[in-house]
Amino acid sequence: MEDSVFTKIIRGDIPSHKIYEDDKVFAFLDIHPETAGHTLVVPKIQVDKIYDLPDDYYSAMWSAAKTIAQNMEKVLGKRVRLSVVGVDVPHAHIHVLTIDPAKIGTPPPLANNEDLAKIAEKLLLK
Repeated sequence: MEDSVFTKIIRGDIPSHKIYEDDKVFAFLDIHPETAGHTLVVPKIQVDKIYDLPDDYYSAMWSAAKTIAQNMEKVLGKRVRLSVVGVDVPHAHIHVLTIDPAKIGTPPPLANNEDLAKIAEKLLLK
C-alpha cells in the first residue's frame, strides 16, 4: 500500500502543525479547517478504516481525541464535536472541531499558514 498523506505527515516528510503526539497517535491541524482549531487525530499505523484498527490504537485515538476536545473547548471557549468521516484519506482519522452552525455545509477555505501556527501554539499539549 502506498503511504498516505497522513503517514507522510507523521514521518515529517510533509510539514504540519502538531497538537498532540504519543506512541500510538499523532494529531495536527487540518489545512482545510471547517472552524478554527480543526484537528485530525490519526494512528501512527496506516489503516484505512477506523474500525479495522487494533484495539489498543482504536482506544488510544479516542482517548487522545477526548483530551484534545476538552483542551480545545477550554482554550477556544466553544463546544466541540468529534466525527469520523473516513472517505477523504485512506488512513483512519477523527476530526475534532468547534461547532459553528453558520458554517455547517459550507466548503472550508484553505488555511493561512500563519493562522495555523498561531492556533497550534494555543492548542499544543505539552
